[in-house]
Amino acid sequence: MAKIPGSAGLVLVEGVRYLDEPVAVFEGMLTGWENQQQSRLLASTTIVPRVALVRRFTEFAGSYPWAWTAADIEDFTVSLTSETGGRLAPATIRGYHLVLRMFCDYLTDPRYEWLRQCRDRFGQIPSQVCHEWNTVAHLADYEGRPGRRPFSYDEVQQLFDCLDNRVERIATSGRKGALAALRDAQMIKTAYAYGLRRNELCRLELVDLRPNPHVSEWGTYGSLHVRYGKATRGSAPRRRTVLTVPEFDWVVPGMRQWVEQARPILNAADHPALWVTERLTRVDGGFLERRFSRIRAEAGLSADLTLHCLRHSYVTHLIEFGYPERFVQEQVGHHYASTTAIYASVSNDFTKQTLRTALHRVYARAPKPTTTEANR
Repeated sequence: MAKIPGSAGLVLVEGVRYLDEPVAVFEGMLTGWENQQQSRLLASTTIVPRVALVRRFTEFAGSYPWAWTAADIEDFTVSLTSETGGRLAPATIRGYHLVLRMFCDYLTDPRYEWLRQCRDRFGQIPSQVCHEWNTVAHLADYEGRPGRRPFSYDEVQQLFDCLDNRVERIATSGRKGALAALRDAQMIKTAYAYGLRRNELCRLELVDLRPNPHVSEWGTYGSLHVRYGKATRGSAPRRRTVLTVPEFDWVVPGMRQWVEQARPILNAADHPALWVTERLTRVDGGFLERRFSRIRAEAGLSADLTLHCLRHSYVTHLIEFGYPERFVQEQVGHHYASTTAIYASVSNDFTKQTLRTALHRVYARAPKPTTTEANR
């Protein structure tokens, strides 16, 4: 009978005793699990961190999988919540629990023969040590930090004013860095104008600039083709086209200035990336985050406002502009409408205006009673 990918018989020699049997069997388990995941076409970027976590947990527990207990999971969780540098986010810990649960499911599935191998070699068998009472439950749709929120309109303007002033200050001082400052300003504005994630923004290339046939005056800046959208676990990046919306048409002159005037000065004609450094390398996410943090501090904005908060602002402001939820969902690349709803946080001004509109719609239709009618 043919063995399925991940079977113990494909990585261990039947009937052979290894010099260091526990190590050999454990390494065979990891290799088999990798094979099983590869057969599901999961990406290496998904598999490698999972295997690393299993190794980390094994070292923490001080025992191999056939000797793990539920108490080991509980102790591991406690250690994660008390690590130097602060408590890990619940979503992160839940992700760890999910990986360990999947590994135990793999080991305890009879089709992969690890139960028999461990029984014959060690007199013990693996068990599922992740249960509903010792793992993090997914009770809330959003588990991010409460302090993180969309930028208000005034805060967006404050940030953009700081970006523009920074470019002008460096340019007039005669110091180097004016092109970099212009690039940073346009990157941050583009993140907001199209609701992009950090990786989506950094991975943009010149060929991703697309026209919108309905707005010819925008030229090739009518839309962005995002080829490196956030992937669902183990799958390829999701693609989408993000349209330039009229309320954010101010981004078009800025893009033209960067692409047609500033970028050529760097002699980057042969480089495919939209955002390049003075050394003709692609701007990476870590650099952008550090630069954003510095500019945010210069603008006097709260440290809770991250680059990703601009994406939240984009969703919120599109909804306030009256765009249908389905359109907003497609623009930002959310698989579920409920995810888009989490991002939305309409302003007080918008809610007041909505109420005023409703009051006018309901009460303005009925004619006011005359004095005679009122006295009846």
